[in-house]
Amino acid sequence: MHKRIYRPFLHKEAVFSICCDRFQTISVEIIKQRRILEQYIQKHPEFQHALEPVEALPGAPISAQRMARAAQLVGVGPMAAVAGTMAQLAAETGIQAGAPEVIVENGGDIYLLADKPVTIILHTGTEKLADNLALALEPGDTPLSICSSSGKMGHSRSLGRCDLATVVAKDAALADAAATLAANLVTSVDDIDSALERISTIEGIDGVMIVKKERVGLAGHLPPLVKVNH
Repeated sequence: MHKRIYRPFLHKEAVFSICCDRFQTISVEIIKQRRILEQYIQKHPEFQHALEPVEALPGAPISAQRMARAAQLVGVGPMAAVAGTMAQLAAETGIQAGAPEVIVENGGDIYLLADKPVTIILHTGTEKLADNLALALEPGDTPLSICSSSGKMGHSRSLGRCDLATVVAKDAALADAAATLAANLVTSVDDIDSALERISTIEGIDGVMIVKKERVGLAGHLPPLVKVNH
């Protein structure tokens, strides 16, 4: 059985995990896209600091355009979509280069094209469910994005206390922004149902999962949720 090999790639504060035989192509693209976005932000600093949607100005790079569109659909600041956007742009470069399989993870945000079944383990941050839940994907489910946010884990800013919010969508910018909003909306288990309803109404979202303490809430069409035995 062929074993996937994931290689780390660190660029500034971003930590990527890449499974692809076009690793060099993808890593070069990450550096390029990051530089282009930073140049845009230098001229338009409001794009970086806004907590509400900001339009991408004429001539904005594709990264800023995707982030702005996702922010508009979800109702958050465009930087809420940056990690997912970079993961998808990087993965698309590998796909365009002819790679049969590309998996790019950027700080909990994943974009992938699989050529055989793949299991994505979800880090819930809860003691009872810790690393036991996963999404089982078939190649026909991909390309797909799976993005996660948490009020307790990671470096991303979150206004809530959600253990884990995971969103599945074809567009990684959208999934990333929506996962951020979902995590922001949950401070207790009583918030789960309303958060699921809010996220599942966003155009382009396939499915959402929210974990708070020992409660797992699901909405929409998610890949099968499976239990992982370590």
